[in-house]
Amino acid sequence: MSMVDRGLLLILSGPAGVGKGTVCKALRERMPELVYSVSATTRSPRPGEVEGVNYFFKTQEEFKQMIEQDALLEWAEYVGNFYGTPRQFVDEMLDEGRDVILEIEVQGALQVKESFPQGTFLFLAPPDLHELENRIVGRGTETEDVIRKRMEVARAEIELMDHYDYVVVNDVIESACDRIQAIITAEHLKKDRQVHKYRKWLKEVE
Repeated sequence: MSMVDRGLLLILSGPAGVGKGTVCKALRERMPELVYSVSATTRSPRPGEVEGVNYFFKTQEEFKQMIEQDALLEWAEYVGNFYGTPRQFVDEMLDEGRDVILEIEVQGALQVKESFPQGTFLFLAPPDLHELENRIVGRGTETEDVIRKRMEVARAEIELMDHYDYVVVNDVIESACDRIQAIITAEHLKKDRQVHKYRKWLKEVE
């Protein structure tokens, strides 16, 4: 299948605490046709998280087996835990012409860019670092040492935003969703996708 016939692969990443999960949830409520790719992780579930909905929770050994079997589109280690995207599900959805969004860490996004450069890469950014720290502290699930490490990593990740196609500031959730929806619409209207579609139609009526 031609790449322009497949769905869009949207990669949304950014520093921990920026609100990736919250924005994705709001986006899915607006766009139920958007397929959310569930990641695998070795970290412990947070309150309210559901197996197979928020993440596939794996042991370290199970995750390493997935790496060995090349069953992951990308994977990364982040603050002592592994995160990765199961490959088969993503490919199946794209082949059906459906748009898929990956909510992943920055390391993982850069891996995907190497293997799937035609993806659409969105960096979700905080209004400023002070607000980012407030959001992480507000979770109430992290120790002071983990918060410090996450802020160090966040500074390094923000330096990498120039590897992305778009930067979306998450100041207000609804506004961030508006921006992402506009990006999705623009990507579907790109010349290559539209020209290919019309050429197929013209051949059908010859």
